Amino acid sequence: MLLATQLERVFILKDKGQDIKLTDPEPRWSVEAVMNFYANIYPILTTAKISAPQIKDDAVEYKFESVMGTKG
Repeated sequence: MLLATQLERVFILKDKGQDIKLTDPEPRWSVEAVMNFYANIYPILTTAKISAPQIKDDAVEYKFESVMGTKG
């Protein structure tokens, strides 16, 4: 018998060379809503982009990547 389970979402913010793992505040929210939620704590997220999701360690991992300070 097949058993379907929903994978946990994990959000990774790379700030000053460190990966910061952010938990999912509300599973029903879109990824953009989660990014806006954490933008109050991490202002760099206001200009970040969201990478394509990757499955890692039985979780769906989204990376918030800052575009601040990059050229081209």
